[in-house]
Amino acid sequence: MPNTETPVYLIAGFLDSGKTSFINGILSDGFALEDRTLLLQCEEGEEEYDPELLRNVTVLPVENLEELTPEYLLAQQKKCQAKQVIVEYNGMWQIQDFYVNSMPESWVLYQIIATVGGPSFEMYTRNMASLMSEKLRNADMILINRCSDELCTSLRQKNLRLLNRRADIFLEREDGTGENYMDGTVSAFDLEQPVIRISNEDYGLWYVEIMDNPEMYAGKTVVYRAIMCKPPQYGNYFTPGRFAMVCCAEDMTFLALACIGYDVSRIPERAWVEVTAQVAVEHWDPYEGEGPVLHVTSITPCGKPDEEVVQM
Repeated sequence: MPNTETPVYLIAGFLDSGKTSFINGILSDGFALEDRTLLLQCEEGEEEYDPELLRNVTVLPVENLEELTPEYLLAQQKKCQAKQVIVEYNGMWQIQDFYVNSMPESWVLYQIIATVGGPSFEMYTRNMASLMSEKLRNADMILINRCSDELCTSLRQKNLRLLNRRADIFLEREDGTGENYMDGTVSAFDLEQPVIRISNEDYGLWYVEIMDNPEMYAGKTVVYRAIMCKPPQYGNYFTPGRFAMVCCAEDMTFLALACIGYDVSRIPERAWVEVTAQVAVEHWDPYEGEGPVLHVTSITPCGKPDEEVVQM
C-alpha cells in the first residue's frame, strides 16, 4: 500500500447517542461507494449496521482500547486495503488516547463528530461532565438528536458555543428534521461581559458572527486587534481589520468593519492597533444596507500576533 495519508472520521458519543444511526446515514449517502473503508466498531449498542451498506466496508470489532496499537491497525488496513477509516468510538474512552497512542503515523484525523442523545444530555453532563465536555470540546461537528422544542430552547440557553467555538452544531428533532444551533439567538462569546474581548485566534469567528447577526452586539463594547486601514473614499469612516485565508493564499481577503468617531490621522496605515468601540447597527453605503458600525472610544498601538493571517 502506498505511504499516503489515510483520512480518519471519528464518531464519538455515549451509548445510545445515535452513533450507529449516523454511520448508517453517511454510508447510505455513498460515503464508501468508491473507496474501501475500515470501520472500527469500539462499542455495540442495540442498533446494527445495515448489511446492505457494508459491501465496500470491513467492520472490525474492538473490545479494549489496548488492542488499538498503530502496528495492529496498519496491518488491518493493509489486509482489507482500506483507503479511509471510520471509528465508532467507545463513549467511555478519551479521544486523546486514540489520537496519541493508537493512530498510525499515516492516519490523519479529518473530522470528529460528537453525537448526543438529547433526552440524556442533562444526565451525562451532570454525572460524566469530564467525559462529555471532552467530546464536545474536541468535536468538529456536534449532532444532538431526539430534541423536543423545549429541549432546543434549553440547549440554546446553555450556550454550547462557549465550550466549542469552531464546531458546527445541529439539533435534530424527534421527527427527524434538523436545524442549525446558530439561529441568531446564541453567540460564541459571552455577551454578558461588560467588555467583550476578542482574542487574536477568534477574530474570524467573531467577524462572521457580528456580520451575520449585528443586532446581538448592539450597544455592546468590544476590544480587538487589527491592522489600521483608512480608505480615502470612505470619508470619516476607517476600517481596521485582519487578512484571512479560507483554504489557500488565492483566497486571501481583508475582513474589516466600519469604524467612526475617532481621529486616526496620526495613526500610520497598516499599523497594528487595539480598538475599543461600542457597536451600533446603522446604514453604511458599502454594506448596501444596515450592518455593524463601531463607534470607537480608543485606539492604542499594539504588537502583531504570532499568526497574522486568520484561518477561517
